[in-house]
Amino acid sequence: MKYGYARVSTSEQDHAGQVDALKAAGAVKVFSEKISGVRADRPQLARAIAALDHGDVLAVTRIDRLARSSRDLLNIVHEIEARGATFESISEPWANTNTPTAAAMLTMLSAFAQLDRAFILSRTKEGRERAKAQGRRFGPKPKLSQEQIAHARDLQGEGRGMREIGTLLGCHASTVSRALQAQKQEQGETA
Repeated sequence: MKYGYARVSTSEQDHAGQVDALKAAGAVKVFSEKISGVRADRPQLARAIAALDHGDVLAVTRIDRLARSSRDLLNIVHEIEARGATFESISEPWANTNTPTAAAMLTMLSAFAQLDRAFILSRTKEGRERAKAQGRRFGPKPKLSQEQIAHARDLQGEGRGMREIGTLLGCHASTVSRALQAQKQEQGETA
């Protein structure tokens, strides 16, 4: 029996094309999910592997839909083979584990996939560093505006406590405390 596995990385992407290709290739059931390939806990992949019996096939449209690192790919293929099943890639038939050259080819391909992933991470890191150098801030937006922080500082100067200030500003006391501490650190860095 042939099973399929389809995966896309984000919820904005659609795996319908993969599902159609796998069904056209003879998959009787396709396990699909929207999850990053970097994550080790992919529930639908685990279900697909668990469904395999001796002589079954797990098919994907492309190897990168199954794994992003050579270690991950080799571990998954080992798991498939331990169940007495074989692995098949529609786009890369030379990687099908029912051929003698598959082990060597899979090792080389997974190394290239890992190299490509490293390049992507490097470019992303460089882009983030450039954005930070240009003053772009990452993470959630501050809960308090600069005016609210200034007002909190004035209220603190009047001797009011953090809980009272938080209540007046409509937030938690710890939010006020963190905002005041962050502003104090920023002023210390610029001084």
